[in-house]
Amino acid sequence: MTHFRSVLNCFNLLVVAPILVGVLAVGCQGGGSGTGGSGEPKKSGGGASTGPIKIGHFASMTGGTANFGQSCDKGARLAIQEINAAGGVLGRPVELITEDDRSQSTEARTSALKLIQQDKVVALIGEVASSNSIAAAPVAQQAQIPMVSPASTNPEVTEKGDYIFRICFIDPFQGEVMAKFGYNSLGKKSAAIFTDVKSAYSVGLAKYFKETFTQLGGTITAEEAYSAKDIEFKAQLTKIRGTNPEILFVPGYYEEVGLIARQARELGLSAVMLGGDGWDSPKTMEVGGAAIEGAYFSNHYASDDPNPVIQDFIIKFKAAHGGEVPDAMAVLGYDVLRLVVDAIGRAGSTEGPKIRDALAATKDFPGVSGSITIDALRNARKALVVLKIENGALKFAERVEP
Repeated sequence: MTHFRSVLNCFNLLVVAPILVGVLAVGCQGGGSGTGGSGEPKKSGGGASTGPIKIGHFASMTGGTANFGQSCDKGARLAIQEINAAGGVLGRPVELITEDDRSQSTEARTSALKLIQQDKVVALIGEVASSNSIAAAPVAQQAQIPMVSPASTNPEVTEKGDYIFRICFIDPFQGEVMAKFGYNSLGKKSAAIFTDVKSAYSVGLAKYFKETFTQLGGTITAEEAYSAKDIEFKAQLTKIRGTNPEILFVPGYYEEVGLIARQARELGLSAVMLGGDGWDSPKTMEVGGAAIEGAYFSNHYASDDPNPVIQDFIIKFKAAHGGEVPDAMAVLGYDVLRLVVDAIGRAGSTEGPKIRDALAATKDFPGVSGSITIDALRNARKALVVLKIENGALKFAERVEP
């Protein structure tokens, strides 16, 4: 975990709870944002006119999806270093303030409230997990503080309001691609779906995979469910095994995927495993081991892509983080921070509505994860890569344009 403000640990232990109670009950003291009697934020001003320009990041720095938050924050902080070394924006340095939402939706909302009301951020970098972004988005919308998610792919995220953006592809595209990959590229005609019912991301991705796979002529042999934090899956996997699917589609997060793979293989379930970008973590392979070999998942970039932009970023990231190869969330964290600062520069202002308008006008922004153009629904049309787990590493398998 990197670069929290030096007082954060003490602050969390001694101050956060009483402050947040006060925030939710009576609002912040002073001008700017603040709350009404309902505890919801009022419309925000433009933040301070001098000193650092503050950007907030609420992320899963601890908890079940901590790998996502930590990686995204590393990428964002690398971008901050480069931006400030080049003079900042609007003649001012940029400061990133990160709040740990502990991988919980309720905490994501609370973190967004604190960043807006107390820290006076002018923009928010949203969550990776869609459920957490969905929970926090109404806070940003009411305060008129732009929120940009690096990787929340559920369509509902940006439907929360015109201040909510994302820089990644969305699940209808991701589900369609993986269904076509399984049916056409792998030649498999039957599939079982194993869904995390507590995750908006997982439920949505399962839906879009099923729609496309059946439209192509494929058969869904079984649909079973689990919940995040489960560790025992054999009862559901035994039912799935009885339907003899050629594909096991698991649109979940890395925390459970490795365990599911191991238990599936222990039961003799030999179906090819497919998944989405929620698999992108070393934990998937560490936990899954040999059982996850030969599986495929969709993602935002491939580290073995020879594109010089990607390779240059990997060199910089490895130099900053002891040789660590960046995952997709680090790439997207880097891109989203740069895009937000670019929008502030184009807006010529730190006022939320002006930054919002600049974000909405974004066209052909040169990201490491690809060129970013924001469409009318505040989504980014981005290419997708399919990766194969092979010999304990991720190998490029296929690239699909939107």
